[in-house]
Amino acid sequence: MLSQKTKYALKALLYLAEQEEGHIAKTIDISAGANIPKKFLEQILLDLKRAHFVGSKLGKFGGYYLLKSKYVITLADIHRLFDGAIALLPCASLHFYEPCSDCKTESECLLRHGLLAVRDETLKSMQEITIASLIEKKEK
Repeated sequence: MLSQKTKYALKALLYLAEQEEGHIAKTIDISAGANIPKKFLEQILLDLKRAHFVGSKLGKFGGYYLLKSKYVITLADIHRLFDGAIALLPCASLHFYEPCSDCKTESECLLRHGLLAVRDETLKSMQEITIASLIEKKEK
């Protein structure tokens, strides 16, 4: 399940992606337009900025804008940034791997083998869904 923070991050990215290219959006506008509480949004935008998904500009006409293309930002990217592993077990994770303490050997663990398949299919789907593809579905 996606955390609320991940959901808000995706909503903020969708809002920015729907703006005219080069548009700089104020935090208050993103908050209102994407229905995200402002106090949560500010931290989320800072996390997205540190991860180089968005950029910011200071000053009277400042705000946030997409740094990466909406065509390359995927659900997998944002899920990993805010929620961590996509796999259901640490021993089945690509980026957050940890061996399980209760298994004799990973090669004999039937649960791990099953969850590797689940991870692979989930990851494939999440990597195919971009911010742009979500917007395109909305417009149809």
